[in-house]
Amino acid sequence: MSKKIIIDPVTRIEGHAKISIYLDDTGQVSDARFHVTEFRGFEKFCEGRPFWEMPGITARVCGICPVSHLLASAKAGDNILTVKIPPAAEKLRRLMNLAQIIQSHALSFFHLSAPDLLLGMDGDRPDRNIFGLIAAEPELARGGIRLRQFGQEIIAQLGGQKIHPSWAVPGGVRDALRPEGRTHIQNRIPEARTTILQALRRFKAILTDYQQEIQTFGNFPTLFMGLVTSAGLWEHYDGHIRFVDSGGNIIADQLDPSNYQQFIGEAVQPDSYLKSPYYRPLGYPDQTDHCHLNSGIYRVGPLARLNICSHIGTPLADSELREFRDRTKNTPNSSFFYHYARLIEILAAIEHIEKLLDDPHLLSTRLRAHGDVNQLTAVGVSEAPRGTLFHEYQVDENGLLQRVNLLIATGQNNLAMNRTVAQIARHFVNGVQISPEMLNRVEAGIRAFDPCLSCSTHAVGQMPLHLQLIAPDGTIVNQVWRTQ
Repeated sequence: MSKKIIIDPVTRIEGHAKISIYLDDTGQVSDARFHVTEFRGFEKFCEGRPFWEMPGITARVCGICPVSHLLASAKAGDNILTVKIPPAAEKLRRLMNLAQIIQSHALSFFHLSAPDLLLGMDGDRPDRNIFGLIAAEPELARGGIRLRQFGQEIIAQLGGQKIHPSWAVPGGVRDALRPEGRTHIQNRIPEARTTILQALRRFKAILTDYQQEIQTFGNFPTLFMGLVTSAGLWEHYDGHIRFVDSGGNIIADQLDPSNYQQFIGEAVQPDSYLKSPYYRPLGYPDQTDHCHLNSGIYRVGPLARLNICSHIGTPLADSELREFRDRTKNTPNSSFFYHYARLIEILAAIEHIEKLLDDPHLLSTRLRAHGDVNQLTAVGVSEAPRGTLFHEYQVDENGLLQRVNLLIATGQNNLAMNRTVAQIARHFVNGVQISPEMLNRVEAGIRAFDPCLSCSTHAVGQMPLHLQLIAPDGTIVNQVWRTQ
């Protein structure tokens, strides 16, 4: 008789979801699914709106990564106008995106995942949260809070507020960076740099304690995708699309993001509102089989960005990238290393911000190019903290939206997250017993991707974790509750 374990909701992620673990007649895991069960519908209710409004509207998709949607939407608007925005506007957008990467990655690592990594995943500890981390490692926790604050302060200096700034617009940006704002940011950089270097040292020191997790947290071959510059450097705002395989070999390069539908397909699964994108030339992966080298499954985000780039272009981050590749055998496939990659990207963002602040264009007040509707279909793309983000708009001659498609980073990791849950469950689940160690690791495997479910669909629910073991006839044969 087959059985099913349900974890509902998944905690300490941005939003809520449910995990089902299916057992066969012998009590072994046969499959696992990551479900997003609520629907938000941003793509639909934006129809009929003027495209000018879209940056401000889509920034409200999420309170964690509003800047990502703001910039992707504004870039789609630039392309509808077919204008080249002023240099100062592009550099200010880049500055805000770097700040967004810092604040979001700091939240993910220090607030959501560090309690697992530094307090341990074994046992049912009620203090496995940010408050427990503050008690156990106050300096590290304080540094993480200050680091996120640094990123948010830059966003506020540019956009007027830390969350949902209506600042980037089709054709450029609304406001310049003031000299006193630049000085404030420059004064905060030394502390931010010290904090992230200390966090990197702390994380590298515990890697030997997590060899089992490294081997089982999404450790399988997939493709990796993201933006790079024309020279192959790490990129976060512009550039072209590159795909590499699990060995680091480039399989597609110089791809125009505006043509994303030629190389990315979007599948829909009946048990989740989260779409399942795949690399179209290799096809939708066979759900009855494991990942193999000719599968269209791919990953995006910090791990993917480090796997596809030649180097980062700043001294400290490039030094860390070389060590990262030495430690992980060049192209790591384990999703556990998303944590490591996030820390390196924070360092890279701090160094790039320091360089940008010395740019003479940065204080220019020439911030906007003007135009009219010159193109009826346009795509805007940038790298959100969680991965490559696409906004595609179709408008009529008056600029009213006829169709909207948002291709979200979390969705692009959906197939890999499902396989990750299954891999972890096969290793830690045996029979009908539900252990805290299994629950902790299944959830931690999802948190490695830092999924943002508000972006991808909708997030509602209660924080208590409810796990059920259900027989085919609907009988509950085992269940547990816990709060977190």
